[in-house]
Amino acid sequence: MSQQQPSPEELATCQRRIAARANNKAWELSEKLNRTPAEDQEMLHAAHAAMHLWSIVGNENNKAHAEQLLAHVYALHGDATRAEQYFQGPRAFFASGQCEAWEVAISRTIAANVAACVGDVGEHKTLYLEAASLIAALPGAEDREILLATLRVVPIPQGT
Repeated sequence: MSQQQPSPEELATCQRRIAARANNKAWELSEKLNRTPAEDQEMLHAAHAAMHLWSIVGNENNKAHAEQLLAHVYALHGDATRAEQYFQGPRAFFASGQCEAWEVAISRTIAANVAACVGDVGEHKTLYLEAASLIAALPGAEDREILLATLRVVPIPQGT
């Protein structure tokens, strides 16, 4: 019995759905203040799955967000080398002036997390305060709450 293969469009639609689900799962787990080791692994696998699929079917925005998510996840894992590695690409994208306010705010939040992981105390504090300010300035309460959930998992800088 032969099975009909999906069309390229059907395959791409399926890949986009799975990428979005993996992305959302990784973010959901990243916002937890207390993850189990199994959840840490699931978060990492979901972030890599999202990155892989967005690299196939996503646009530059999708790819930058996925790469930034990987940087955040690795920072949460305490892996400074990989956190910095994955944050290099999206850093320029989110600093380009072409992004929405919430995208800039989440980028600064993740940059603060990467700086904390690396041990750059000054940069961590500067970025953390900038992220908090950008989040507070967002016009939508829902957007602010979503981004605050990410800021809550970033270490609070000393003296803040």
